[in-house]
Amino acid sequence: MDIRHNLNRVKERITESAYRVNRDPTQIKLVVVTKNIELFRILKVMQLGVDTIGENRVQEAKVKYNEIRNQVEWHLIGHLQRNKVKDAVRIFSLIHSVDNLELAREIDKRAASIGKVQDILIEVNISGEKSKFGIAPSNLENLLLEVKPLANVRVQGLMTIAPLVDNPKSARPYFRMIKQLNDKFKLKYLSMGMSNDFEIAIEEGANIVRIGKAIFG
Repeated sequence: MDIRHNLNRVKERITESAYRVNRDPTQIKLVVVTKNIELFRILKVMQLGVDTIGENRVQEAKVKYNEIRNQVEWHLIGHLQRNKVKDAVRIFSLIHSVDNLELAREIDKRAASIGKVQDILIEVNISGEKSKFGIAPSNLENLLLEVKPLANVRVQGLMTIAPLVDNPKSARPYFRMIKQLNDKFKLKYLSMGMSNDFEIAIEEGANIVRIGKAIFG
């Protein structure tokens, strides 16, 4: 697998998708997903200019963080358990996967203990699939109101995972729905779109895309 070629092609596709809907491609953040990827391959993409990586599991991220430290920006894109919050707050600049008040309170407490304001995204289960984490769209406003008083947590936007479909265009209605929610609450970031559907996500308003397979194979 030629990582350089794949990365360049992904960047080209991001640019092409943005131009199709008259968006500025420099306003779309690429998070390179490094779940199960060896350290030497992560260092390779860093040498190629990647500045943000996304990890699914705190335990795996800890091992890599001890080697890489703050040479890149770290995002947690997978489900976060409360007993892993202490390490997550130490490592990650943005946590994409907050979906309940108890977790937000734990993040607030741990962030306060190290003098940090932790940026988070609220994960929304836009498709209603039982297999997915995330808050129901109908409960989003309540959660935003409940999280607002927490001094050491800052909600920066929403995240979602569209259903896995054969035709990426079938994900479009889900991306459109969450874009409407993001706009309604005037939030900054919208994290949606992965290797199989990121072009549709960009066309529908994503400004963070999470891509691993299309780069690493």
